[in-house]
Amino acid sequence: MKLRSWQSDCINSAISKFTSSTDSSDFKKHFLALATPGAGKTIMAATLARKMYELGLIDLVLCFSPSSIVSSDFSDELTTQFKTEFNGKVGSLGDAFTYQKLGTLDNDTWKLFDRFRVFVIFDEIHHCAGSSTHDANAWGAPIIEIIREKAAYSIALTGTPWRSDSLPIALSSYCEDNRIQCDYVYGLKQAIADGVCRVPQVIAVDNNKIVVTRTKKQKVYNSFNTLLTAKATSYSHIVLNETVNEQVLSRAIIKLNELRKINSNSGGLVVASSIEHAEAIKLLMIKNYNKGAVVVTTNEARPSDRIKDFRKSSDEWLISVGMVSEGTNIPRLQVCCNLTNITTEMYFRQIFGRVLRKTNAPNQEAYMFMPAEPKLVSYARRMVQDIPDDVAKVQIVKMDEEVVTDAEELTSVEAARNNTHVLPEKHEITVGHHSVEDIHRQIQNMLSSHYLDESEGKQAKGLSYKEPSSSQSGTNIPKAKWSMGIVGKYRQETLKVADIEPFLISQAAKAKLAELNQKLN
Repeated sequence: MKLRSWQSDCINSAISKFTSSTDSSDFKKHFLALATPGAGKTIMAATLARKMYELGLIDLVLCFSPSSIVSSDFSDELTTQFKTEFNGKVGSLGDAFTYQKLGTLDNDTWKLFDRFRVFVIFDEIHHCAGSSTHDANAWGAPIIEIIREKAAYSIALTGTPWRSDSLPIALSSYCEDNRIQCDYVYGLKQAIADGVCRVPQVIAVDNNKIVVTRTKKQKVYNSFNTLLTAKATSYSHIVLNETVNEQVLSRAIIKLNELRKINSNSGGLVVASSIEHAEAIKLLMIKNYNKGAVVVTTNEARPSDRIKDFRKSSDEWLISVGMVSEGTNIPRLQVCCNLTNITTEMYFRQIFGRVLRKTNAPNQEAYMFMPAEPKLVSYARRMVQDIPDDVAKVQIVKMDEEVVTDAEELTSVEAARNNTHVLPEKHEITVGHHSVEDIHRQIQNMLSSHYLDESEGKQAKGLSYKEPSSSQSGTNIPKAKWSMGIVGKYRQETLKVADIEPFLISQAAKAKLAELNQKLN
């Protein structure tokens, strides 16, 4: 398979650093590549591993990634490159693991680093935090404590080289102004110009009359922006509202139907907020639009197999809760519905990355449909910016400080097994040396104090919410109910993504312009 130009350049840059660097620190043997989602990082890293092996620089390859489906994809690509199995068995040249396995690897695996020259691939390295053992999270600690010193060489891949909690990314180096240093950068704007990625189109759905009733008093809001700015409700209530789901889904379904008239293999992805939400969306699609959908959550046995089956099929819709958020390769996806309650820029970009991969099909449009949540709108407008200014700087944590991360960040890592509603906004989770199980326990404890009405998400026209009673909260706050009715007209806006306009000209139009320019000259 012929490599793309950026892939060849990145491989050559990595080999050059590994073989010619005079730096005596650990960073001379580590390479950080920032490449936009959909650019082909898996093939690039696997090809680099093969070339390093052919140059006699390494003996074995180990790969770590955030999910089982991505781990399986890496194993398959390494098998293709080396023409031998990558399953850790006798005769193989390595294995692929999820980051969850880092804490459970046996001594025999760790001894490989003493006996062989091991090349390590870290996919989506931003999940692993820590500049030292004092600020490392559960996935970053073994990387810093063992792999950093003992690996012969390593490459880290990411499309979003920052963390919502501003902690340093494991194995990364930072400038004096605390901005991350990348060894190679390949952004979305360049990928579009090279014909590697699709031109993104974002459609935000809004409503001009939202009525919130609380203790018999009503307030009317003319957009989701004004509703959320006033803190009259949370975004999780909006994405669970059935009428909002209907409006976003209907637009996405119409668009996918149009695309499938040209490319019958194109598919759509819905990212839901919880397992219950995913099942409700599936029923809604069957009832209102007569559309079937494949649901992939942690409730299913072998979810990675279901994703692979969907990838190979011509089925229309896939509904997921965090399982297809980043790194998952389903190139035929061209339409995405963002109905998750997570509103970090990292998660937004990772979701949209699922529809950016180009194929040889006749139509290469890419669409995301979502409620007009103000933060999501701002993320869309600056999508081509490689590292946004407000997340560019890392927080350097002192040794005697407690490491604290926002609960919302943890929900992006498979959303705590993806079976809960959004976490309370006021809570914090202490990470430090806690295990993943400890974190999950903290999350469950917090959920026990989050009093969502059991009927939430099931009502057709609004939502109800019960404040905690005095016995629940330990205060004398009286019980109160409120409701939200979204009763106005829905409207949609196609957002203008900065610096994307030049790419909206069709190839045919570009050819015609070039022809005219030649005649004029």
